[in-house]
Order: sequence, then structure tokens, then C-alpha cells
Amino acid sequence: FGHLPLLLDAEGRNLSKREGSQALAGLRERGIEALAVTSLLARLGTADPVAPVTRLADLVAGFDLGRFGRAAPRFDPAELDRLNAKLLHALPFEAVADRLADLGIEGADARFWEAVRGNLETLVDARLWWRVCRGEIAPVIEDPDFAARAAELLPDEPWDTATWSAWTRAVGAATERRGRALYRPLRLALTGREDGPELHNLLPMIRRAPALSRLARRVPRARPTVVW
Repeated sequence: FGHLPLLLDAEGRNLSKREGSQALAGLRERGIEALAVTSLLARLGTADPVAPVTRLADLVAGFDLGRFGRAAPRFDPAELDRLNAKLLHALPFEAVADRLADLGIEGADARFWEAVRGNLETLVDARLWWRVCRGEIAPVIEDPDFAARAAELLPDEPWDTATWSAWTRAVGAATERRGRALYRPLRLALTGREDGPELHNLLPMIRRAPALSRLARRVPRARPTVVW
């Protein structure tokens, strides 16, 4: 058998439930992947670099109790968060398809997953980008005249990953805008956010009619609440 030293927290103190140390149930509730936890624990305390693995078998193949040192290793939740994000960025669609459906993301495909996974910290974050692609958002319009001109130049469908480049070239030529002044207001209008996945991937999934509505800042009104 092998004897491993106890983990310490990031400040070098003993892990303690009384001190609010994280339990596995709490990690699960936060959206931390089981493979992220395993990837960290299988390397923490060794000289080997900690890296995410997408299959447990790959981790088992390189596991050796003899590589663990005697010193108590420190567990940093921030490191686990970063590892969790890296794991999601590497997971294939087949590994998350059923779980996306369980989250209410019905109809998601590999194209959607590959477009958004690089911007996820936890799997639940995919809901945000599914809403951007298939739901209703509150667009941010800072310059209505610019948004209206961009809407006029929005090409007809069908769209593909080249549509974004063709459209922004046309908008840039018509408005004499470049760089951030061109791309930022379009991103805010289409997604309601300052950052996110590459828009050449998202735009075909947003589709033309919703894109036009967002550029015009037409947000569906909520049904009034009836008080009896």
C-alpha cells in the first residue's frame, strides 16, 4: 500500500470542514467535472505537470505512487477551476451530448459545442450561448444609426462561417469603421456581451431574422402579470 500526506489549503493550513474547505458534493454543485478533480489529485504532490485528461484510462496509464513526495501538497481551488475549464475545452461533443440535453439544451449539435466550448468554465455556461443562438437576449445598441446601416447590409441566407467576414467588410466600407469600433458594437447587438465565441461560428446559428431584430433592438415584450 502507499501512504500519501494530507492535503493542505492554498495558504498551507489543514483542510477542515469547519473552516469551509470544499467537499466533493460542493464541487459537483459548482459544476466541477469529475475528471477535472481526478486529473488534479492524480498529479498533485508529484513533479508531473497537472493537465486535464478526457479519459480516465489515459490517467491510469501514467499513474505511479512512487512519484508522490513526502511533503504535504497544497490544494488551490483556483487551479481546479482553471483545470475544469481546460477539460471542457478539450471534450468532444459525444462526451457531453446527453448532459447538454439534461440541461435543457435540446437540439445542440457538434457545431454548437465546438463553437462555444472554448468559452466555458462549467458545462452550465453552455446555456448562455444556447440562448444567444436560439433564444431571446437583450441586445445592446450604442449607436442606432450604425446598427441600422449594418442591418441593411446583412446578407441573405444561407449563411456559413464566411458570412461574418463578408458582412463586416461591407459594413466597414460603408461606415468607415475598423477594428474595435466595427466589431464591438456588432457583438454587443448580436450577443449582448463584450466577449465570447468567434462570431463567424455563432452568426450562422443565430440566423438572419433574429439578427435583424437584435440590430433593431426589438425585444419581445413579456406577457403582463395578472393579479387577482
